[in-house]
Amino acid sequence: MRLPALLLGLLAGTAAFAQDVPCGGSFAQFKADMADEAIARGHDPATVQRFFAPISQSASVLRADQRQGIFQDPFITFSRKLISQNRLDRGRQMASRYEAVFDRIQRDYGIAPGVLLAFWAFETDYGAFQGDFNTANALVTLAHDCRRPEIFRPQVFAALSLYEQGDFDPATTTGAWAGEIGMVQMLPKDILENGVDGDGDGHVTLKTSAPDALMSGAKMLSHLGWRPGEPWLQEVVLPADFDWSQAGLQVTRSVADWEQLGVQARQGVLDDGRLEASIIVPQGRGGPAFIAYPNFRVYFEWNQSFTYVLTAAYFGTRLEGAPVYDAGNPAPGLSSAQMKQLQRKLDAMGYDVGEIDGILGAGTRSAVRDVQQQLGLPADAWPTPDLLNRL
Repeated sequence: MRLPALLLGLLAGTAAFAQDVPCGGSFAQFKADMADEAIARGHDPATVQRFFAPISQSASVLRADQRQGIFQDPFITFSRKLISQNRLDRGRQMASRYEAVFDRIQRDYGIAPGVLLAFWAFETDYGAFQGDFNTANALVTLAHDCRRPEIFRPQVFAALSLYEQGDFDPATTTGAWAGEIGMVQMLPKDILENGVDGDGDGHVTLKTSAPDALMSGAKMLSHLGWRPGEPWLQEVVLPADFDWSQAGLQVTRSVADWEQLGVQARQGVLDDGRLEASIIVPQGRGGPAFIAYPNFRVYFEWNQSFTYVLTAAYFGTRLEGAPVYDAGNPAPGLSSAQMKQLQRKLDAMGYDVGEIDGILGAGTRSAVRDVQQQLGLPADAWPTPDLLNRL
């Protein structure tokens, strides 16, 4: 599974713990030191012993962590892979089956059913594939590993708290390789802070209870800043004379201003003219175009990948009745090897594109837009073989 951007937000508040128990070294000693720290935090010693006793280091978790990568397919290819007719049909079936739950979510949090249905579909195929990594092993293994111990250490103690509540078993609880649990894949700390007993049985059980998972996911989105009752994404048609340098999340204007510039909804009308929004053209001026409302940015607190975020947000609109997007006729993109070649050229020109990894990230897009402007090309931030040849 993916490593959510939400994990990165835990860094500032947990740096002190990283100094208390050094990462690396003997795993057995590390586990013993973590247990001592848990006792020092006020947890019952016997409970701590029972929690840590079955935990072992997981080589498969380390392999999964080291091979994880940002989605490299362009939006059209990636979205067509993930959005199948079966997922659409099942999403509508789930919306009907749990209508009362979604009604409650809309009443309490102002989040449309399609938003959570899309996450539910992409994360676990509506609960069918939730991951088979032992969660406690995964969390302690990643806390012991020195790549990002400060991220995972708090999750270990959160899992211990869930264990004390009767909602976690270190021997049997399973999930994704990064420690996420349940139908919408939440980390233990998120479950502690945002878990909701949606079915009223006295427990928050995200693996087997859809009401618990959906209500908890909704509360977490609300906690992350979701604005109740507002849209998140809408397909648009752009005027022929559109200034492509204005596309991208780095530019925000009011919806009313975009309308004055000729931006129109492909279906229906644009939302409240007072909302701030950005125009997104994921594959340049020849491909699909969207207007991204403030709620769209909340998606990046769930996942860092632009392609995943846009696909999840778009799928949510499909489940709410939006048509299939107009794919248009985008210019051919670059292969991974060509993208690396482009990044090396941009790096040599002084642009900060980050790691030379063949991935069209924010730094590379920004550099491409700037170079396109210098060359007198439409600055849509979509790198093409023609641009590479010109460089």
